[in-house]
Amino acid sequence: MPLNIVRNDITKMKVDAIVNAANSSLQKGGGVCGAIFRAAGAEKLQKACNEIGSCAVGQAVVTEAFDLNAKYIIHTVGPVWRGGSKNEAQYLASSYENSLQLAAKYQCQSIAFPLISSGIYGYPKREALQIAVSTISSFLLNNEMDVTIVVFDKQAVQISEKLFHSIQQFIDDHYEEEFEFNQLRRNDIEEYQIFSNEKYAEEEAPALYNISERSLEDVLDQLDETFSERLLRLIDEKGRTDVETYKRANIDRRLFSKIRNKPDYTPQKKTVLAFAIALELNIDETIDLLRTAGYTLSNSSKFDVIIKYFIEQKNYNIFEINEALFSFEQELLGA
Repeated sequence: MPLNIVRNDITKMKVDAIVNAANSSLQKGGGVCGAIFRAAGAEKLQKACNEIGSCAVGQAVVTEAFDLNAKYIIHTVGPVWRGGSKNEAQYLASSYENSLQLAAKYQCQSIAFPLISSGIYGYPKREALQIAVSTISSFLLNNEMDVTIVVFDKQAVQISEKLFHSIQQFIDDHYEEEFEFNQLRRNDIEEYQIFSNEKYAEEEAPALYNISERSLEDVLDQLDETFSERLLRLIDEKGRTDVETYKRANIDRRLFSKIRNKPDYTPQKKTVLAFAIALELNIDETIDLLRTAGYTLSNSSKFDVIIKYFIEQKNYNIFEINEALFSFEQELLGA
């Protein structure tokens, strides 16, 4: 999962590097900083920070992680929000970029970030998240690393009010309760069974008997493409490279390699949809791709309805889609 957003306690994350939203003097503070110091062992961590001395705004330094489930703590100093006219956005982006570069230097394969500067430093959470996602996604275009943004509550990831209400209206118009949907399906099945029973002797039975006269090879030759075969064909047809596709899908290289090398591999539904978004497929193309893996889109699933909303809007920004899914408490796209 190259970029994921979770609600969790960052000190509980099992990653190679945990990022601390530090102050310039690298002293134990409040909020996330204080929690990391306490979990790592405040005395030991403070001693390591004192040996470094200080860290400028937008820069990053590294220490041992001590008692945390990580190898390193990367300390970065985000900007204090002063209305947006003091280069806060550039400093915040630098905090993420320098932390990621430091993680790469120390050969970290995974890293967990808090939403830097969005606490006592006052940076508006929505703008802070947009900068975090933009900076991290740019880094991941040329690097392989699992990156997680860890937030305490849903309000930390808040899409615009206009987008939220637009999606909510779409859900209200299209979402069907599962009971009603299943009841309709049962009614349809019963009607079909009555119809098929009347036609069985005339049409269906001969067709069934004819199957036995066909060779196994003939039957297998008419099987549909597997998901892997369909995906690789679509990548070629859309003029995309493999790397471009799996990065746009928020999928890591290892999973894509498994899909490519195992034609019969069946991924999770969210992975199939991530590729559909990466390839900018329309609704019909998306449904066709889903069918190769044994899935479909249903109006009885809020997750599916939200995906349909973005496809109909021709908005294929997977990170914006994931922010919306997070806001509606749905699982995210990607590996």
